[in-house]
Amino acid sequence: MTDARITDPKALRALSHPFRWKLIKLLAEEGPRTATQCSQKLGESVASCSYHLNMLAKYGFVTEVEGPGRQKPWQVVSKRQQISSVGLGTEAAMAAEAASMAYLDQEFEEIRNRLRQREHLPAEWHEPSGTEGVIAFLTAAELAELKAELEKVVLKYDDRRTDPSLRPEGVRAVRFFLATTIAPE
Repeated sequence: MTDARITDPKALRALSHPFRWKLIKLLAEEGPRTATQCSQKLGESVASCSYHLNMLAKYGFVTEVEGPGRQKPWQVVSKRQQISSVGLGTEAAMAAEAASMAYLDQEFEEIRNRLRQREHLPAEWHEPSGTEGVIAFLTAAELAELKAELEKVVLKYDDRRTDPSLRPEGVRAVRFFLATTIAPE
């Protein structure tokens, strides 16, 4: 699976479960994990993790890593899942909306949990973390350009995600959530 937009209604429905987004996030942040390791980290049963990983694999979102041993770790196939209901038929559009809402539910839950824990972080992490909202008046072309620039800035450190040896001492997993929404006319 590439970073291409997901348009298959069945694949989109596979992403409509919030727990599957938690699995994708875990594998993207921490690298390959077995169902047992996912279970320990996420507090869900091994059977449930295995079931959801297999559903994600069925539609190409995760794959098993080949190697020795009976239990194979799973890894994400693509670091990005592009979902939009724009231009899709009714069934696919409804599935895209359900997948998007499941993603947002999981993402907002994670943001709330991390913000609640912020006071327990070392002091140097307090100021740079948090949330903020900004309103800018942009054309569609300017918004596309700004979004591309922001993604480029964040992806500057992407090699550290896939290669832990590149991570300097004191590094932490920092999650950026960028939402671009347009006000109705």
